[in-house]
Amino acid sequence: MSPGGSAVGDRQLSEQEAKSLYETMVLARTFDEKAISLHRQGRIGTYAPMRGQEAAQIGAAAALADRDYLFPTYRDHAMFVQRGIDLREVLLHLLGDGQYIDREDPAGLTTFPITIPIATQLPHAVGIGMAAQLKGDDVASLVSFGDGATSEGDFHEALNFAGVFNTPTVFFCQNNGYAISVPRERQTASATIAQKAQAYGFEGVRVDGNDVFAVHEVITEALEKARNGGGPTLIEAVTYRRGAHTTTDDPSKYRDEDDAADWLQEDPLDRSRTYLEEEFDWSAEDEEAVHQWAKEEVAAAVSAAEEHTGYEPEEMFEHAYAEMPDHLRRQRREMVDEPRVDH
Repeated sequence: MSPGGSAVGDRQLSEQEAKSLYETMVLARTFDEKAISLHRQGRIGTYAPMRGQEAAQIGAAAALADRDYLFPTYRDHAMFVQRGIDLREVLLHLLGDGQYIDREDPAGLTTFPITIPIATQLPHAVGIGMAAQLKGDDVASLVSFGDGATSEGDFHEALNFAGVFNTPTVFFCQNNGYAISVPRERQTASATIAQKAQAYGFEGVRVDGNDVFAVHEVITEALEKARNGGGPTLIEAVTYRRGAHTTTDDPSKYRDEDDAADWLQEDPLDRSRTYLEEEFDWSAEDEEAVHQWAKEEVAAAVSAAEEHTGYEPEEMFEHAYAEMPDHLRRQRREMVDEPRVDH
């Protein structure tokens, strides 16, 4: 896999839209750097870094209409930010206090929780699309996953159903080169992941995943096609995971340094900033201001999350079932008044 592709997509965005995408990318990277630091300090749990994938995530999420559904994966922190989820909520999840969307109004829920098991969210996205068809809703669903997910049975089942029933589903594969330590060429004999769509009877598109504008363009077109009855699309965003798989991983054990060095030249933030400089006179002062804003936003989110007092122990029983079964009622009654763990 090698980097490359156009600097920007053909679909023209306004100056405000282009700057907004870049600003969110800066915010996402600032958060990513802080999250890694927080993990090293023991202040959050295991974290999946997203450095290098900001353009793919933000370009895709920005193309969604508010009414569209998003099924993210565990590395998609930037998608939540782009969808308007407060950074405090992302950090609360990393602190162990629930999922990003736990405090959302269920009636308006369109961004679903992350899934840790690989590819299990793909059939869910297809199901939402089928439900939308039956209800006559003008919506589409986008499901995000990594290249490793294409080796799972859920991938086949989801794409097969989507093709047969022509569901309004956009399958968004962020091909970052590795499924933990396994390179893409050991995942599949196919020349590309995008071409796998042919087996299921619909279109596959390969896009430069480090070009936020190109990603935004192809996702926008796929969503429009889906909403208009054109069926599903598989999009492969070719990018590179700059960091470790998670903060418990050591990529130096399996990655080629020369390969990583090539991708340093394709940094999505550098490319977007160059475009803004050439097209919209983005200045050094603009750059300094956006980085200062991002640092302040992240610092405020960290403070707000760490001030959270947490939940009462009995709350663990509240949301497992629509109606609490007898065995959970018994367990709740048997809980001691002040549970603690002795070390």
